[in-house]
Amino acid sequence: MSQQTAKLSLPNGEELDLTVLSPTLGKDVIDVRALGKAGYFTYDPGYVSTGACESKITFIDGEKGQLLYRGYPIEQLAEQSNFEEVAYLLLNGELPSKEEYENFVAKINNHTMVHQQMMNFFNGFRRDAHPMAIMVSVVGALSAFYHDSLDINNPQHRDISALRLIAKVPTIAAMCYRYTVGHPFVYPDNDMSLAENFLNMMFSMPTNDWKPDPVLVKAMDRIFILHADHEQNASTSTVRLAGSSGANPFAAIASGIACLWGPAHGGANEACLNMLREIGDVSRIPEFIERAKDKNDPFRLMGFGHRVYKNFDPRAKVMRESAHEVLDLLGKHDDPIFKIALELEKIALEDPYFIEKKLYPNVDFYSGVILDAMGIPTNMFTVIFALARTVGWVSQWHEMIGEDDRRIGRPRQLYTGATEREYTDLNKR
Repeated sequence: MSQQTAKLSLPNGEELDLTVLSPTLGKDVIDVRALGKAGYFTYDPGYVSTGACESKITFIDGEKGQLLYRGYPIEQLAEQSNFEEVAYLLLNGELPSKEEYENFVAKINNHTMVHQQMMNFFNGFRRDAHPMAIMVSVVGALSAFYHDSLDINNPQHRDISALRLIAKVPTIAAMCYRYTVGHPFVYPDNDMSLAENFLNMMFSMPTNDWKPDPVLVKAMDRIFILHADHEQNASTSTVRLAGSSGANPFAAIASGIACLWGPAHGGANEACLNMLREIGDVSRIPEFIERAKDKNDPFRLMGFGHRVYKNFDPRAKVMRESAHEVLDLLGKHDDPIFKIALELEKIALEDPYFIEKKLYPNVDFYSGVILDAMGIPTNMFTVIFALARTVGWVSQWHEMIGEDDRRIGRPRQLYTGATEREYTDLNKR
């Protein structure tokens, strides 16, 4: 990592030399730690201009529309790899050999079951509870059952906790769905891939021999890969901040799930489906397009454009292919919701307004269409997002815990409240 120096003149006339750090990819970063010693702090709401950590896991170039996992383009991984291999890559930094891959999958399969007593947790929830509410609770409770590996300073404990989370979260996610619809829980089948196993635990019944269609398995596997990590977003930063205090990994991941639950983060594909339902019919699309172009109208087209990607979402092209494969398999191109989605897609790719503003369909648009076509209720969309992102969260947590200069997160503030004042007795106020 190359270094330069930037000079900063302070209001008191003092000059500070600040180190400029150059990454392997991306923009240079100014190390501002010397400011604190000089009695100043930076002010950056939302941390949008602040690098809070050093990481080797994921890189995004929003201008180019580029997403790399450990240097590998997301498009290549989604087309040629599978979720288990990507999980190994994110955790370990390199793609596995055949032997390493087989050993890794075997280790995951060894942990797919959850403790039988965890079944009792579900009976304490109302049947109409949101699956994310159940997810936050049950994942956080894992530490009460697997406290044999909670020493975060022990590399072996960290490894086994990582494997347990990657293996058990899909099982818990499927249980959340089964509980809310009143269906019996389905045990994992370790002869299946992670994506196939998840669909099997979601939809199979003890009364029939159902197996997920390979097209649906491939689509789900891609959804998992494309959502596995996304640099230092809100939920990942939450996991790192919670983990910086020394909290156990199950608690740290539960904090990430809680953050992801927010509609501004993990609920984007759910919001997209709700928008399609609000439009209701293809004939109403022009009305909503005009509303989207009107700056004074609060309506916004969900699933178009992206806060990070200023060009196009590199995940969307792969997801678009899967969306059409799933619609072809299930014969749902004539479904009203999907007709609206396809017409909106066509307009976004041709309308000069959308092209100029670079409001291309993003990954949330297509993943929402796919999940809905599969028969997955919208309140499960964020749960599936959390399932996929667990791999990234665990990798980021694992990297952070291994840092030599790890410190507990402690953001500063710009205080604008009352200055010091004297207390007045209640009877004199």
